[in-house]
Amino acid sequence: MSQQHHYKTNLRDIEFNLFEAYRIHEYLGDAPFSEMDEETVRDVLQEVDRLAREEFAASFVEADRTPLELKHGEIELPYGVRKSLDAIYEGGWDRISFPTELGGFAAPPSLAWAVAELLVGANAGAYFYISGGLMAAVLAEEGTPDQVERFAKRGIERQWGGTMVLTEPDAGSDVGAGTTKAVHVEGDTYHLEGVKRFITSGEEDYHENIVHLVLARPEGAVAGTKGLSMFVVPKFLVNDDGSLGERNGVVCTGLEKKMGIKGSSTCELTFGMTKPAVGYLVGGVHDGIRQMFRVIENARMLIGIKSTATLSTGYLNALEYAQVRKQGAHITKATDKTAPRVEIINHPNVRRMLMEQKAHVEGMRALAYYGSWVQDQARRFPDDDAWERRNDLLLPLIKGYSSEKSYYLLSQALQVFGGSGFSMDYPLEQYIRDAKIDTIYEGTTGIQALDLLFRKIVRDQGETLTALSEEIMQTVKGGGADDPFEAERELLGMALEDVQGQLNAMIGALMASQAEPEEIYKPTLHANSLLESLAEVVIGWLLLRHAEVAHLSLTAGEDAFYEGKIASARYFMRTVLPKSKLRRQLSETEDGALMAMPVEQF
Repeated sequence: MSQQHHYKTNLRDIEFNLFEAYRIHEYLGDAPFSEMDEETVRDVLQEVDRLAREEFAASFVEADRTPLELKHGEIELPYGVRKSLDAIYEGGWDRISFPTELGGFAAPPSLAWAVAELLVGANAGAYFYISGGLMAAVLAEEGTPDQVERFAKRGIERQWGGTMVLTEPDAGSDVGAGTTKAVHVEGDTYHLEGVKRFITSGEEDYHENIVHLVLARPEGAVAGTKGLSMFVVPKFLVNDDGSLGERNGVVCTGLEKKMGIKGSSTCELTFGMTKPAVGYLVGGVHDGIRQMFRVIENARMLIGIKSTATLSTGYLNALEYAQVRKQGAHITKATDKTAPRVEIINHPNVRRMLMEQKAHVEGMRALAYYGSWVQDQARRFPDDDAWERRNDLLLPLIKGYSSEKSYYLLSQALQVFGGSGFSMDYPLEQYIRDAKIDTIYEGTTGIQALDLLFRKIVRDQGETLTALSEEIMQTVKGGGADDPFEAERELLGMALEDVQGQLNAMIGALMASQAEPEEIYKPTLHANSLLESLAEVVIGWLLLRHAEVAHLSLTAGEDAFYEGKIASARYFMRTVLPKSKLRRQLSETEDGALMAMPVEQF
């Protein structure tokens, strides 16, 4: 098998989500998406699907097997990776979601994320290099007029690279503990001093310039995240006429050697080591965390999409292998030594593993595309902040749940291959290595869970979650006479009740912690399990809605795709949703003993 053509897309399921489940064509062609009609969107999907499978996926192996090297502060990208990036930029696909005034296609988020799924699943290590457009788009909205012209518009026009620069060696996920400082020079100009780590695409030679968006603390600013400001720090200074000036004082001083996504340069950046690192205060205001979260939230959505895309191609590769690999007799003839060997898809355990992958990847895609549909609505109805709040609630589910399940289930996809999957003859071992980072960066799963509990539920006083729960209950109570999904509705209703029960127990402990601080241990020990159960209830709800659509489409005749959608929903409801009951029981009986356990006992 040639790994150059490793990538297997599922355009049929992507189009089902967009047009049959979420019906985006009903508002395409109208403001704010007047530039895109249904025919255009379908054409885009067809072309990007081809591009992803062919030119962009072509350097998947080369990016992994060709070690990047740091020489005198420079990193040279492999030839194949450069060719893959050429294919993206030549087609203008880096601009898919940008407004027309920035030279973009003004695509709705739903289409932009579909394009992202196709590309990031094909070659994640290469895909991250096109992030410069995102940084420029954020800067176009947050920057001063000069910053917009000098860095945002010119960066998009000249296809510059870009990074988000948060993490520091001693701070890690505790962004507010960062010590990189900004020394005021004049106006919006500062000199930055400090070291940042784990900076994706922090240095590479493909783009003529890289625009870093950097969090730093101005001298005299308060401690914590509130004292951080965001600065534009270009690799090369930009002259008034738009030409590139001298090299700025930001230098790559380390290149991480990683488990996966090896084709993506992950750098240590040092600011102000041998010469001043000139930075410009974004927008002329000290509002760094809010500004940077524009980038962070986009990145979290991308990671959820990446996880889904990687599991999808992993599953489809395993499915193909299971249909051609013959091994062992059928289980009903196991004692017959003369029985013919059968394809392994006929073995019960292989089928179980494949169905678990299928149901989860379709559920994760349903969740991500529902999130993208919500983002569409936020654009369509900007005066209704309920859409933005729902998007906020969904993001930790999309990122946290999808990344965890993708990594686990990719191991099941590899298991289908047996020993062959452990070799480099097939792409599964690389999928697993490339996917593990998804549970870690842009906020670990534990951080996503705390964000869900404290920021998206408690701070919101449960308003957004309650509204979503009411919609789920409408589906639970739906159906009617001869309802083919009566059992599934009942399972969904029970799981929703279990999630509400678990949350009630956790909220009760949170309230008690005001008088007894150690009570805080009880809900925080179960924050991850709450994220998991809530994500599964939302996914179950969406899969049931998809099954209803598929059932109606089956009235015209049999169709394996629609029948498979129904099978996925039923499997998920019957084997996944009941787990929420145990999580509820564990939360309700939590005594916090783990936190009282002496360290020596570990």
